[in-house]
Amino acid sequence: MLKKDNSNLEIDNLDIDILKQLMQDATKPYTEIAKDLIVSGGTIHVRMKKLQEMGIIKGSHLIIDPQKAGYDICAFLGIYLEKGIQYKDAVAQLSKIKEVVELHYTTGAYSMFAKIICRDTNHLRHVLNEEIQAVTGIQRTETLISLEESIKRQIELG
Repeated sequence: MLKKDNSNLEIDNLDIDILKQLMQDATKPYTEIAKDLIVSGGTIHVRMKKLQEMGIIKGSHLIIDPQKAGYDICAFLGIYLEKGIQYKDAVAQLSKIKEVVELHYTTGAYSMFAKIICRDTNHLRHVLNEEIQAVTGIQRTETLISLEESIKRQIELG
C-alpha cells in the first residue's frame, strides 16, 4: 500500500487499479471503469475525490505531438548558475519562456536541467541567445538536441 506523508489516508489495490486504467486512457468514463472493476460508479467517484485530495492525482492533461504541431526540435539544456541562491529568481524568469516545458533543480555538473521545445534551429537559437541567456544569474548553458524520443511513460503502479 502507498501512504501519503503526514496522513492516515492510504491507497489500496482498487485505487491502484483505477489509476492504472486512467493512466492508460484519462478520458475513460467512470462508469466503464466501475464495470471493469465490478464496483459502483459512485465508488469510483469517491475514490477519485480521495486521490485528488491526497494529491496523488494532480489533474489531467491533453497530450499533443509537438512535431505534428510544427515543433520539430526537442533539446535539453544544462544550466549553470552563477550562485545557487539565484535559483528561485531564475525559475521565475524561465517559467515565462513558453518553450521551457520542464525544469529540474539538479545535483552534479549543472545547477538546473531544462527541456525545451522549438519549431526549428533558428527558433532554438533565438530562445537560447535572446531569452534564456538573458535570465539573471545564468552563467552559461550546454545544449543537447534530442534526435529521437525512444521511451516516454509514467511510473507503473502496483
